[in-house]
Amino acid sequence: MLLSLRPWRWVCPSCLLRVPVTASRQIRWLSSSQLRRGSKPQGFALVQALSFKPIPKEPLQSPDLLRDIFDSPDVWKEFSAYGSKPAGLFRNSYLKTPQGFLEFAHVSLKKAHTLVDKVLGASSLDEYRLVVRHLDRLSDILCRVLDMADFVRVTHPRQQTQRAASEAWGMVYQYMNELNTMTGLNDQLAKAMENPQVAETWSEEEKMVAEVLRLDFAKSAVNLPKSFRDRFVDLSSEISRVSTEFVQDMEPAQDVLFVPTSQLAGMDPTVVKAHSRDRSSAYLPTLSGVASMALRQVNDASIRKKVFYASRTASAKSVATLENLMRLRAELATLSGFESYGHLALRDRMMARSPEAVQQFLKALVSNNKPRALEEAASLYQAKVKLHSQATQLDPWDKEYYSDKIRTSMRSTEKHDDFLSSYFSLGTVVRGISRIISALYGLKLVPSQSMVGETWHKDVRRLDVLSDTDGLVAVLYFDLLYRPNKSPNPAHFTLRCSREISAEELAEGATMVGPDLGTPELVATDGMAFSKQNDVVKQLPTIALVCDFPKPKEADTRPTLLTFFQVETLFHEIGHAIHSILARTSFQNVSGTRCATDLAELPSTLMEYFASDPTVLGAVASHYETGKPLPYNLLAPQLRQARRFEASDTENQIILAMLDQGVHSRAALDPKFDTTRMYLELQKKYSSSPPDPPGTSWQGFFGHLSGYGSTYYSYLFDRVLAQRVWDVVFDAGAGGGSLRRENGERLKEGLLKWGGGRDPWKCLADVLKDERLADGGEQAMALVGSWGLGSQLPKTARAPEEVL
Repeated sequence: MLLSLRPWRWVCPSCLLRVPVTASRQIRWLSSSQLRRGSKPQGFALVQALSFKPIPKEPLQSPDLLRDIFDSPDVWKEFSAYGSKPAGLFRNSYLKTPQGFLEFAHVSLKKAHTLVDKVLGASSLDEYRLVVRHLDRLSDILCRVLDMADFVRVTHPRQQTQRAASEAWGMVYQYMNELNTMTGLNDQLAKAMENPQVAETWSEEEKMVAEVLRLDFAKSAVNLPKSFRDRFVDLSSEISRVSTEFVQDMEPAQDVLFVPTSQLAGMDPTVVKAHSRDRSSAYLPTLSGVASMALRQVNDASIRKKVFYASRTASAKSVATLENLMRLRAELATLSGFESYGHLALRDRMMARSPEAVQQFLKALVSNNKPRALEEAASLYQAKVKLHSQATQLDPWDKEYYSDKIRTSMRSTEKHDDFLSSYFSLGTVVRGISRIISALYGLKLVPSQSMVGETWHKDVRRLDVLSDTDGLVAVLYFDLLYRPNKSPNPAHFTLRCSREISAEELAEGATMVGPDLGTPELVATDGMAFSKQNDVVKQLPTIALVCDFPKPKEADTRPTLLTFFQVETLFHEIGHAIHSILARTSFQNVSGTRCATDLAELPSTLMEYFASDPTVLGAVASHYETGKPLPYNLLAPQLRQARRFEASDTENQIILAMLDQGVHSRAALDPKFDTTRMYLELQKKYSSSPPDPPGTSWQGFFGHLSGYGSTYYSYLFDRVLAQRVWDVVFDAGAGGGSLRRENGERLKEGLLKWGGGRDPWKCLADVLKDERLADGGEQAMALVGSWGLGSQLPKTARAPEEVL
């Protein structure tokens, strides 16, 4: 099985944690020198294949154009009117009509069949030396269709286009499944890897790709007898079905609570009125923002207790579906020769490599985090005693209530007249992001006119990414504004990965040059972006960033104004994009974010530190009307409030990561396997706050057990690594370290540019200058856990006692 053909997650856990409560039900799993004017970097050839009417020189030279195409409807209307030449979606020459997806799929499958024949027919040394390159190209050919079609079928507003994309996706996915059963591909790869005369000619990146493919073939049971392979296919299909059922059909044991309105004192009366059946009774949907509000605001503890039980208890059916999924995965792992599903999942493309190493990390993190979590729990109990002097304990349904009380008290003493969002217009933030990546990496975002048919909605902006040394290096599509039926989940989509185009492919393209595709390079890339330096041609990363920010009404003269936490969301997604842009590897299997899964969130989580750094905010935040910079004391109180209980949040994530490990262990094969007991015991053992009481079964709502089986710890792991990189590489922002070019180059050269093409432990050891990490393993995982997660607040945002 080719690893890059597996479904790639669209949305990471931290992305989903940002979705508002009312929209959080999962829909899918898913200052440096500028480019010299009038000159081109040596050896760089700009692609001149797409001709269209240029915009006037004056707007192009405007330093505020990047901001204005997001903030000014008039500027955007004028700018977007110039791209008049028709093109396919993403400028892909096949995608000019919905039916073009089917043509694209057919052409791609024909190319794939040819490559499979070449690999299976390899017999000479020269032919075996090309096996890895051919398999990587095979992966790229199929992913070109799968990645774009998968994006289009859930993002494009037109149903006809969605249906065509879905049909194309199904055709290619079916062929991919056929490849999974081809023992010949695995055999040929093994022969190539075992022959020293072949392997010694490969680059380090090529060897990494070969190992990735070998491990993935092993995980797909391709080397087992046919009866086992047939059972593997059946199990995989059943797991997919049950996994979808678990996420889509999860339900509470009790859908609605009916509560006397007289017992809802403390709750927003307008919400109570909106959910009242009559003057005496209100209904609270169990899984809703209303129920969450009740836990935070209702004064009556007996009502909070009822709401807590209802909102923390999944139906017996949901729990049974979850446990069936875990048993099926355990059987699949056993069939494939692994001790547990955790061992299977962590074997490939994971820094942890084993469940035992994950446990070392989590236990070390528990020890580091426990003192702060206990302090936070004690503060909740003290808040309760202030209101109820006879209280002897904190109950589970008290946590949200008293957390909200403490945060409210912080707000009451730290009011500001100005409106924070006024400093975060969408255009201002995007312009600021361009300034940041220019200072750190020599990159800048440049508005580019979309051609007719290139984008899927009129609100989508195309931005080209220019490097001060390499010219055009990537294409970004920003789809950031709300529209009906659009997923609320923020996400980064890699529509096309980086990959070097071989001379053989260019020769093939030369025979197919025509009116639409005028050069071999355009034929080889389907008309999409590429670069050519020193006769090396690479297809360039093409990326879509999708968010759901509010769109101003036509009569509103204000631009889209973001909350600070929406700014953090955009920074997070940009972090993924930076990784994709900088890791322009020669092989698709290891480009961009196709690295170790438990490393993939490091660049995006790191960017969240930049979002709250005072120096960075000086380049990002300014009032949309006056242009005045953001007074940092306007933001600091909000940061303190939001992160008041971050150690408790971390502890909860640790317990969830331990649950994820537990349900994917050999315990799933035990006839007495009980996820409810497992979750409650983990809470009882590790929680500093009162655990859930018997009778609850919240794990039946934990959808990430489906999408992130045995890898949920990655969220915590990358938070720790991000904080370490921020402290060590960027000096925690001190003295302008957050915008210092040498710091950005250190991160780029040591880690980001490699994608998955180098051992991630060696990358970390280089970046952090800590050789203890170089060999990885359980000791390295424990070391990372021991670093812990201190406060994410910049020192300038902390209360005086926190600085000390």
